[in-house]
Formats: sequence, structure tokens, C-alpha cells
Amino acid sequence: MNEVKDRAGFLREGLFAKYVVALVGLVVFVLAVNGAIETWITYRSIKSSVNDGMSEKAEATAKRIQQSLSDLERQISWVTRASSNTTDLRRADYAQLLRQVPQVSQLSLLNAQGREQIRMTRQTVTLDSNADFSRDVRLTETLSRGTPFAPAYFRGERPFMSIALSHADGSVTIAEVDLDFLSEFLIDAQVGKVAFAYITDSRGDVLATSSTGPEVGKNLSALPQVAAVSKPGGVAPASGTDIKGNAVLTTSSLVPKLGWHVFFEQETAQALTPIRDQLVRIALLIGLGLVVAIIAGIIMARRMLVPITALRAGARRLGAGDFGHRIEVKTSDELEELANQFNGMAGQLAETYSNLEAKVNERTRDLAQSINELKVLEEVGRAVASSLDLNAVLPTVAARALEITHADAVLIYGYDAANRQFNLTESIGIDKAAEGGHRAIDAHNSPLGEAAATGEPIAMPDLGTVADHPLRDVAMEAGFHSVLVVPLVDQTGILGSLVVLRQNAGEFSDNLIGLMKTFAHQAVLAMRNARLFTEVDHKSRELQDANSIVSQQARKLQEQTDQLKDWNKSLEERVETQLGEIERIRRLERFLAPQVAQLIASSDGHEGLLDSHRREVTVVFCDLRGFTAFTETTEPEEAMNVLREYHAALGELIFKYEGTLDRYAGDGVMILFNAPIQFEDHTARAVRMSVEMRDTIGELTEKWRNRGHNLGFGIGIALGYATLGQIGFEQRLEYAAIGSVTNLASRLCDEAKANQIVVSRRVYGMVEPWVEGRPIDDLNLKGFNHPILAAEIMSWREEVDNVVDAAAARRKKMQ
Repeated sequence: MNEVKDRAGFLREGLFAKYVVALVGLVVFVLAVNGAIETWITYRSIKSSVNDGMSEKAEATAKRIQQSLSDLERQISWVTRASSNTTDLRRADYAQLLRQVPQVSQLSLLNAQGREQIRMTRQTVTLDSNADFSRDVRLTETLSRGTPFAPAYFRGERPFMSIALSHADGSVTIAEVDLDFLSEFLIDAQVGKVAFAYITDSRGDVLATSSTGPEVGKNLSALPQVAAVSKPGGVAPASGTDIKGNAVLTTSSLVPKLGWHVFFEQETAQALTPIRDQLVRIALLIGLGLVVAIIAGIIMARRMLVPITALRAGARRLGAGDFGHRIEVKTSDELEELANQFNGMAGQLAETYSNLEAKVNERTRDLAQSINELKVLEEVGRAVASSLDLNAVLPTVAARALEITHADAVLIYGYDAANRQFNLTESIGIDKAAEGGHRAIDAHNSPLGEAAATGEPIAMPDLGTVADHPLRDVAMEAGFHSVLVVPLVDQTGILGSLVVLRQNAGEFSDNLIGLMKTFAHQAVLAMRNARLFTEVDHKSRELQDANSIVSQQARKLQEQTDQLKDWNKSLEERVETQLGEIERIRRLERFLAPQVAQLIASSDGHEGLLDSHRREVTVVFCDLRGFTAFTETTEPEEAMNVLREYHAALGELIFKYEGTLDRYAGDGVMILFNAPIQFEDHTARAVRMSVEMRDTIGELTEKWRNRGHNLGFGIGIALGYATLGQIGFEQRLEYAAIGSVTNLASRLCDEAKANQIVVSRRVYGMVEPWVEGRPIDDLNLKGFNHPILAAEIMSWREEVDNVVDAAAARRKKMQ
């Protein structure tokens, strides 16, 4: 029963199904690829032949239209001959042309000014109407494009076109041509039964169409093929859509002189009808191949079913543990060879299984022994770590080592790094008080030193075969013949060595050696903790002694602290006085040059200089020309860089001449002289400073101009009385001047041109002996009811800088 179920399952979803599916898939794939390639080749061939045929028709039709219009132009040019120079002769020529050329529906004669002289149709004649055609699009566009053909236009649903030709006397004949004759070029015999054709002008309007084409007059500029050829340099596509949105194969040809396009098109679905028939044949062929492949796959799969089923059944029995079963397959192929391999594997498994039980029992015994050793090791760790007294830890370590190794004696040595020797500190099985060379062993050329240097245990299974050393002699005298030396080391150094002795000679097992290494690590940790505890206890006693000394020192420091409090009180008073002086200097330096502020601060009674009072002052106002336009077109970072260079140059000169900086307002700067410190030559100082400012900023403007900034510098100077003092609030105070003299300086600055210093006539009179200057026209300034007398300062001609010398003399006198 199970065999039948296995067979059914195998047929349903096993190798049988894979064979059938693979064969069917291969056949279908080959037929499908062949059909796709054949379909693609047929599609390209049909599309190419249809496009080539329609392209030839479109080109032939375009040439015929071009030839017909050229003939029309030649026939119309006959009426422009020079011999017809009177109205009657031209009327006769027009009548003859209308009879001979049915495409011409109307003829008009325009004089040189564009006035209509004759208009003739086949029914009517109009003379001297004088209608103005000078702006008529048929005339203007024809003359502007240099061609006799005007753009097509429609009357109702009929397309027309004008042809304009010039006479020798400057007059123009305009022939109106009915384009209905273009439909003769698109008859069904020419276009074909399944295709359709139409002609469009440059705007996409249909001028003529075949019987199945779009309506005459309809605009097709939205169609992709029409839009493509309407663009300058556009390339005609091979496919597009018709007015109903159906895909079409399209080709077009240009009528050169007129900019018209002849389109021949055929619906894609209709053109590709042979491909549909071919796809049906391919589908039938794939279906037939599918049936044949399924039948062939079933036959081939069934031939493999019996041996494979036998292999599956045999493998299942082997998997269940029946290693005596053998698989019988006689196919003389790879399946028979596979069955023989299964049979050989069953024999090997039977042999392996018989040996496996013995090995498992042996491993189980080893594992039980290891578990017991680990339990002992865990107990040893807890016992060793239970005490922090080194004298109690060492006997515990020795006793547990004796218990683990089942040895006859254990020795523990401590390492003396200063003398480079191992000293016996604990022993079991040998009296540690007994005299002998084993109590102190040099690290050099000894098993203890060698084990400590390498960090690995050294086993000596027979002491009779090793070199002489103190430990060997003592051990053999006590009746011991094998020794295991385990170093007690960690990352910080050597602590000592653990020596295990046995009376019987023999090898120490690897497991025992590994176990003792682990035990040694735990012993080292316990010894380190005990030593650390001893050191901490010793340090605690030292700290107690130090604490008593610190208490005595604290009492002495308290006495000294009381003395320092008295000294600090007097020092605070002195510091407070000094801080007041510093604050006063800080406030003054906000308004004055540093040297002036120090001068005021070093003198008594000068704080009143900042109080409100009235005094004659010289006011200097300066700013940059073109700065507003500069900031509108320049990045803010660059504007800030220019201002920093500008303010730095001005600030140095203001401090040099001991002026008082009233305020910064962007590029505008106002400086006061004679306040709060009075100078006899304050006007001269102001003018001398302004001349030097102009020269300094002039160099800066050249530098700025190299960076692309067109800026200038102007200065205005005025002399007069003003009210001076502090304004603002406690956290923000300013020293300012109020009066008409500040407004006058600002207005004079506004009048100054780039690199010009404009001063009031009173200032000019004060410095006239030391300057090169000239009066200028009276100025009408905003805010002043009468003209202001002014002058321009050209240069400073004094050889000695009296301003600076006078300042130095004044400071010396005040000191």
C-alpha cells in the first residue's frame, strides 16, 4: 500500500513532473522564440514596405503639386508682359487668362501705391475702385517673403491662395487661385483602397484630402506627425495618430516653395493584419508542440520511475536503521551504480554503528570525570576567595592542590623580585622548617624560573633523569620521583610557583596539567586580593597617622586665615578704588581717543567734562559716495569688509588728532573737536585730519575699484556753538553734540563730490594761512533759509605739524 502511495506522490510532484515540465518548457520556449523572431522580421518587412510605398506616392504627389503651381505661375506671368500697358489691353489679357486657366477665380491689378485699378472675375469687372491693398496680408507677406505665393486661406470650406506678380511699371497683378484642384492629386486610384492622404499648409490646416481622409479646413497641428514636420528642421516620424486617436503608419513629403506637406497614412492595425494571421499559426504550432512534448515527457519519465522508486524505498529503510537491507536495481546505467553505492554505504554504517556505542561509553566516563574535576575546582575557588588573609590563603591553596592532583606533597614558593629567587612559604608533605637548599631557590637555571618565564607548567615524570638542583635533591631524599611545577603569574608579574610532588614516577596527564593551570589562575587572584588587602590595611594605618598631623596643621591654618581676613578687607577697599578708576577710563574711551581718556582719568575733577554744557566746536562729517547703490548690488559680507577697512582707516586718524568720535551711522561718521577736551587749534586739527583722511581713503577707493566697487569719499566741516553732554540711559550712554553746526557739517558733506573737502567760509578763514583752497558758489542747503558761504580745501601747506606739537606740549604742561 505504501509503495502505491509513494508511486502516486512521485508521479504528482517528484522527478516525473520535473522531466515533463522541463521538456514541455524547452519545446514551448524554442517555438515561442522562433515565432517571436519570425513575427518581428515580418513586422519590420511589412512596416518598411508600407512606408516605402506611401513615401514614393507622397514624393510623387508633392512633385506634381509643385509642377502644377509652377505652371500656374508661368501662365499668370503672361499677363504681366510689357506690351500690355493700357487698361483695355490688361482687361483683355485677364479675360483670356480666366477662360484658359479654370483654377484662377479672380484677377486684380494694383498700382505702385497698392490701390486697386482692376478686379475681374468670370462674372464681374470692377474698374478704378481705388481700394487700399497696401496692408493686405496677401500682398505684404508675398513681398516680405520674396515669393509670389501667399499663404493659403479659406472662404467657407474652400481653400484659396494668391499669386502676386510685378509689372515693369511697378504695378502688381494678384491672381486668386481656387485650391480645390489639389483633390485631383489624391484620388482613390492614386492613394489606394486602405490608405488615405491629405495636404496641410505650414499652420497645419488641411487644404485637400482623399475620400477617407480628414475634412478640408480642419487644423491638424496637434497630431504628432504634423507637429514634427512643422518645426524648423523637424524630421517626419514613421508613425503617429489620426484625428480619431488611432495609431497610423505615416509618411510625408514637402512642397518646397509653399511649405506644404503631403501626408500618406494607413492605420497600423490594418497594415499589420498579416502579422495577426501569423500569430495564430504560431499559437497552433506551440499547442501542437506542447501536446507532443507532454507525451514524450511522460514516456521518458515512466521509464525512470521503477528504479528511482526502488532507490527511495531502500534509502528510507536505511534511514530507519535497517543496515542489512540491499537495493536491487538492474538497469546497467548510473542508477544501478547509485544503488551499489547505497549498498556499500549501508555496510559501512553497520560497522560504524557497532563501534559508536563503545566510543560513547568512553566519552561519557571522561565527561563525568571532567565534571567532577570542575566541581572540585569550583569549591577550590570559593574556598580560596573566602579569606583575605595571605597567611590563611596559602594553606588553603596547598590543601586544595593536593586534593585535585591526588599527589603526595605540595610546595608553594613566593617570588622575591629584588633577589631574583623563590622562597618557600607553604608546604604539605614536607616540613617547611627543615633546613636545606629547597627553602630558597635562584630563578636562574631552575625549573621554577623557567616555568615563570614561559608561563607554562613544567612536568618532570622521573627526577632521576633531570639535572641536579636543590629541589631535585630534597625531593629524592624525601622519596619523591615525579614533579609538576606550575607558575603563579599574571599580567602584573610573578607571584611565585606551585610544586606538586608524587612518590611514583610517571607522566602527568594533559587534563591534569590544564586543570592545574586553571587552578593556578584562581590561586593567583586570591593571593593578589590578599596582598592588596594587606597593603590597604597598611595604608589605612598610615592615613590615621597623617590625619592627626593634618588636624594640627588645620589649627595653624585657621589662625593664619584670621590674619588673611584682615589683610583681604584692606585689599578689597584698595581694589574697589582701582575698579572705579578703571570704569571711569572705560566710559571715557567710548567717546575719546585712548590717550585723551587716560589724560582725563589721570587728572582730578575732570568728570564734569562730560556734563551738559555749551561750547564752540568744529564738526567734521564724512561718508562714502555711491555706498547705497553699492550695498544694493553687493553681497552683505563684502559690504561689511569694505566698512571694516573704512572705519579702521578713519579711527586711526581720529585718535591721532585727538578728536571725539560722536557716532558711526553705516558709512557716515561725525567727529567733534574742542569737546570735551578744549584745544586752541581745534579747527586746524579738524582740517589737517580731513586732508589726511581724504588721501588715506583715496588709496582705499583705488583698492576697492580694483575689486569692482565704484566708491568715493566726501567731507564737510563746520564751526559753531553746540550743546554737548551725555545722552541715553544708564546701560547705554553716548557723548553727543546738538546744534545747527552739526546739521551744517552734514549738509556740506552732502554737497561734497568724491575726494572733495567742503568747509564753511568761517572754517576757511580760520585755516587760510595753512591751506591751499578756493571759495565756491554759495550753497542753498536744506534746513537753512539763506545761502551758505563755502570753500573747498585743496591741501595742507604747513611744513611743521603744529597740531601734533601743540597736543604734546599741552600734555606735558598738565603733567
